[in-house]
Parts: sequence; C-alpha cells; structure tokens
Amino acid sequence: MSSRPQEPDRAASEPVEPVAEGAVRPPRGDLPQPGPPPRPEAANDEPGPDAAGPTPAEDEYTTAIQELEDRWRRALADLDNLRKRHARELERERTVERSRTAAAFLPVLDNLELALTHAGADPGAIVEGVRAVRDQAVNVLELLGYPRHAETGVAFDPARHEVVGVVQDPDAPPGTVVEVLRPGYGDGERQLRPAAVTVAKRE
Repeated sequence: MSSRPQEPDRAASEPVEPVAEGAVRPPRGDLPQPGPPPRPEAANDEPGPDAAGPTPAEDEYTTAIQELEDRWRRALADLDNLRKRHARELERERTVERSRTAAAFLPVLDNLELALTHAGADPGAIVEGVRAVRDQAVNVLELLGYPRHAETGVAFDPARHEVVGVVQDPDAPPGTVVEVLRPGYGDGERQLRPAAVTVAKRE
C-alpha cells in the first residue's frame, strides 16, 4: 500500500535564528503587522453645533427681547414721572382750596372782632351783631357747598339726621323731627355732619 509523501513542515523547515535571552522575537510574516491607529470617522471631524455660533433666528429673538426690555423700562419711567406730577398737582390744588376757604372766613373773623370791640354797648345790639356774624358764617359754608340743615317738622331721614332722643309729642306726626339740637351741614357725599335731632315717638 503506497503512502503519499508528507510535505515537510514549512515552519519547521525555516531556519530559526537564535534569540538572546530576554529579547523579543520579531513577528512572523503570517501574523498581522501592527499599524497606525485607525482615523476617526469623517463625521467626527465636522465642528459641533456649539462651535458654529448663534443662528440668525437667535440673533433676531435676542434683538426683539432687548427692544421689549427697553420699552418696558421707558414705560416704568413714564409711569413714575406721571405719578409724581399727579401728586404735585394734587398737593397744589389742596393748598389753593385751603387758602380759598380760609380767605372766605376772614370777613367772619373781622365781624366777630368788631362785635367784641363793642361789648360794652347795648346788649341787644351785641346779640344782633353776633346773630349777623352767625348768618354770615352760614352763608360762607353754603357758598363752599355745605348748606345748613336745621329744619323741624320734616320726616326723619337717616342720611341727614342723627337721632339723639325720642319724645312723645301729640302735636307732631310720628317719625318727624321735633327739635334740632345741633344743625347739620352738607348733603350726600359732601356732608360735613348730620343734624342731631329728637324724633316724635311712633304709636
């Protein structure tokens, strides 16, 4: 029985160079040779989105926001100036009104001093002078928008009267003003004070 001649082992047939102890044997030709590291993919070479800078849309939004902030600050400044100007005008109007009211009462004070000067004269004349001064003061209040209310026999009005007593009066209808103890001045929102009255008792 014939046998095929065996091929000599190529690795065994190649001469083996002696290697010194501790040295590294060079790689064999049939093994992969080491080479430079592979380059990263081309996608990694492209710059990232952060390196590209703001887009035109972002610049437009930033400009719009800055304009709105500037308009808002100007509106706040205008509002503050308007408030200060209104406060100054209101204080000026109050000062003018106080001066006008005080000037309206100066003649009343003059007549009171004149009445005191003639205190030693006829008592009846003094009473008439004081009554005239009172009427003058009432007229001043009415001109200022605060008419006097001291009427009797009228129906009780809680908006104009303040009850300080209830009396039994057969001659007065129930619920009417019998006596005014302290007159009132003004009407509605311009009322200085209500009249203090006594009212006829209801049956």
